[in-house]
Amino acid sequence: MTTIPANGAFGGKLDERERETLDKIDLVRNRAPKFRDDRITMAHGAGGKATSSLVQGLFVPTFASPVLSALDDAGCFDVDAAPLAMTTDSFVVTPLVFPGGSIGELAVNGTVNDLAVAGARPLAMTLAMVLEEGLSAEDLRREVEAIARAAKLAGVSIVAGDTKVVERGHADGMYLCTTGIGRRDARARLSPSSIKPGDRVLVSGNVGDHGVAIMLARGQFELDADVVSDTRSLWPVVEGLLDAAGGELRCMRDATRGGVASVLNELAVASGVGMLVNEKAVPVAPPVAGACELLGIDPMYVANEGKLVAVVGAAGAERALAAIRAIPGCETAAEIAEVCTEPKGMVLVQTAFGGRRVMDLLVGDPLPRIC
Repeated sequence: MTTIPANGAFGGKLDERERETLDKIDLVRNRAPKFRDDRITMAHGAGGKATSSLVQGLFVPTFASPVLSALDDAGCFDVDAAPLAMTTDSFVVTPLVFPGGSIGELAVNGTVNDLAVAGARPLAMTLAMVLEEGLSAEDLRREVEAIARAAKLAGVSIVAGDTKVVERGHADGMYLCTTGIGRRDARARLSPSSIKPGDRVLVSGNVGDHGVAIMLARGQFELDADVVSDTRSLWPVVEGLLDAAGGELRCMRDATRGGVASVLNELAVASGVGMLVNEKAVPVAPPVAGACELLGIDPMYVANEGKLVAVVGAAGAERALAAIRAIPGCETAAEIAEVCTEPKGMVLVQTAFGGRRVMDLLVGDPLPRIC
């Protein structure tokens, strides 16, 4: 019998059957990821196990970069003693405009958020536009203006760019590729290796809004729900956390592809700890919960574009949560999990019905392309 140490309502014991099951899962998950697929599938871009095999089994060992191998949202390095962070991203969402935002806003916010969760104040970004033949000038102008507005709100400048045009039918109107650079805040000493048992896991608001908004906007499902994307800059949230939590702030992640569930799995593996999620504590807006239930999707796996996950020491968790909730739009932020000694590298969920289950990485591509 193995005890899961915890300082709150997330504690409990593993029975022999649970221990057997977890040992088998652990055996499989501890194998070094290898890329053995003959062809690329949509699953390789879904943020789950196939993505992990591609990134960790091909890209990381081939490029052999210590910064890249950290698998953070942004690469951190110093130039002449200046602490910097850099990130790159691509945006291929359809439709181009959706409730709560558009591809232009998404490109800016997605880029600055990867910098923000690395503890870096966003400074500048580049923008490459792949335009499809036949795209209306009105649509292009609208997105250029949306990019300019979002950049101004986020406090970044567009300092360089590129434009390519591809034949009709070779793109969904427009693809955007970005690179962002920021300066790391001296207060940010962030690393998954600093996570330890007893730490608390916070999420900055309702989960699943963006992914569900995109799915409903496509009209692929006969559902009508008032759901808007949460796309926004996360730097104000990060700055509030740095002020409130100080050295108790262990690590942050931007919960985009694969949702909060994928973030928790990545952190559990990287830090060699277990995590126990309180399902009842996870904030989900009723329309999102209803849509996910009808579609058979767990909102914890659905992408967000304006939510972060933060791991904070127990001593600073209450202050950190209050600081997040003080940011407009983050009123529903919540403490959703506690870090445990075991099972190492795994995420368990204490369900609303009192049982426990494993929350693993996504297998295959169960969700439509949403970023």
